[in-house]
Amino acid sequence: MTDASMAPSRLGRFVETTAAGERVRSFVPPPLPPIPSIDVLGLLDRLSRADRALGRLDGITVLLPSQELFLYMYVRKEAVLSSQIEGTQSTLSDLLQFELGAQEGQPIDDVREVSNYVDAMMYGLERLKDLPLSLRLIREMHARLLQSGRGGTMDPGEFRRSQNWIGGTRPGNALYVPPPVTELDGCLAAFENFMHEEQSRLPPLIKAGLLHVQFESIHPFLDGNGRIGRLLVTLYLCVHGVLGKPLLYLSLYLKTHRADYYRLIQEVRERGAWEAWLEFFLEGVEKTANQAFDAATRIAERFKQDRELINNKSERTSSALRVHDLLQTHPYLTSNQLVARTGLTAPTVNAALADLERLGIVEEVTGRKRGRVFAYRGYLAILNEGTTPLQGSRA
Repeated sequence: MTDASMAPSRLGRFVETTAAGERVRSFVPPPLPPIPSIDVLGLLDRLSRADRALGRLDGITVLLPSQELFLYMYVRKEAVLSSQIEGTQSTLSDLLQFELGAQEGQPIDDVREVSNYVDAMMYGLERLKDLPLSLRLIREMHARLLQSGRGGTMDPGEFRRSQNWIGGTRPGNALYVPPPVTELDGCLAAFENFMHEEQSRLPPLIKAGLLHVQFESIHPFLDGNGRIGRLLVTLYLCVHGVLGKPLLYLSLYLKTHRADYYRLIQEVRERGAWEAWLEFFLEGVEKTANQAFDAATRIAERFKQDRELINNKSERTSSALRVHDLLQTHPYLTSNQLVARTGLTAPTVNAALADLERLGIVEEVTGRKRGRVFAYRGYLAILNEGTTPLQGSRA
């Protein structure tokens, strides 16, 4: 393997600039692909394992009663996790109840940020039908991400026009200072060119890993860079046919290994250590794909077991099955919503809910007499794995 520390052409350059009244050295990353080129042979084992795990995940649709249902929930889980890395304290339950209209207790800006992430993600996936993966699409998604809440003052949909920095209390003690505004256009043009070039013949998974770090190093927005940068990985893999459906999201892996994540990105900047980053990235793809496959398998089994339980033990089989079907789509629902969506009468819905509570399938979560909210416990338990918020302030 090439010793990255002996490869100065992999290293960027520093430019003196002013940020918040201080003179600082900002980093301008070299364009991709890295020179000397990536040692793909040394990564082949990791690459093939990641590819196999993705292929297995992509075939998950045969197991699921509804792949759209799994995607709907998985996208929301990713939104929660990606936002938690940036410091929000919202949980998946907070988001689902917020969408239901039953949100209580959690700071509303936190939940709105997560909801905006869902919107940005779904918008980007839909927009890919008409628009290539490009700087334009990235800006449009960013506008959705910061459309309300705390991000509204951070130039949604616009590349930054002032210097930013990462870590530290001020530019002078920052962990990292991205390129100055005068270098931004050149960095972004080279980034977009690499998204579309084919001469390097690098596998899409390797390119996705390179693009993620490069985007983080350019840090082109005042806020939301991390969330957009993580989302780019999935969009790139979908565009290049590695994934048929956007079922791979790395945020749980990156949240769990946050210290390694930040260290390895910094080592790319300081030493050109791309291979070490790519080993970590490919391991993350493999583990994440396997976790998603496992979760989808267990969700499908949970639905099947609960249907059998209703068929065998329920006193109101028909109405309980109709309520169960809806709870698979929305694991938090009020009795009024169930009445509206099933077409059943209120007494029938309430009796079915009581039956499902007795069987341990649903749980009333408000403790109120009116406006009660029912949760699909077993399904939510699988979805909620790994979504406890990180402790600490906003990044």
